[in-house]
Amino acid sequence: MSSIVEHVVLFKLNDVDSGKINSMVNGISELVNLNQVLHLSCGSIHRLSSTTASAFTHVLHSRYRSKEDLNAYAIHPDHVRVVKESESIREDIMAVDWIADQVPETLAPPPGSVGKITLLKLKENVSDEPKLEIMEVIKEKFQGITVGENFSPGRPKGFSIGSVSYFRDLGEIEAVDDQMKLHEDKIRDYIDDTIVVEFVVPSSSSQAI
Repeated sequence: MSSIVEHVVLFKLNDVDSGKINSMVNGISELVNLNQVLHLSCGSIHRLSSTTASAFTHVLHSRYRSKEDLNAYAIHPDHVRVVKESESIREDIMAVDWIADQVPETLAPPPGSVGKITLLKLKENVSDEPKLEIMEVIKEKFQGITVGENFSPGRPKGFSIGSVSYFRDLGEIEAVDDQMKLHEDKIRDYIDDTIVVEFVVPSSSSQAI
């Protein structure tokens, strides 16, 4: 594969019924068995930071060979069922999808590893040249990171660039965070808002190929 599709969904779930939350997470995690899915991980957010108020509680990250596979996943009856059954506990949701032209060596990070997702909302009227510069700066941050521009309308809440990378543990991610700060000044003037999500890959995650 020369590229993959990254699919990220952030949820804000109410805590009225923990049983329904567990049912939703388990139901989404079982979708890894669909033929279209290369990797799928769903669970609670370990740490979230944002330049504006965000209160998301759970995250889904999955990978696909193509946009067509992502679309087939979205309309699959099992996915539609899980979405419908969880409507009563979802207070907010956003999704960002992008094509990553750098395929990571490990498509399905092992359980216990730590994922870091960064979503960027750019200021109005930012041209294509700065967008490319931003994505190149992000690629320099860490070997194995994937980055791209959102192609799905409807649920990104204005966030247009996404990136994801995985680490062995929380200690490694904190060490890399210090290095990343050196790059922030290069792109800060273009950015209106940032959401950073860290999560631990649960044991139910897998690779279905």
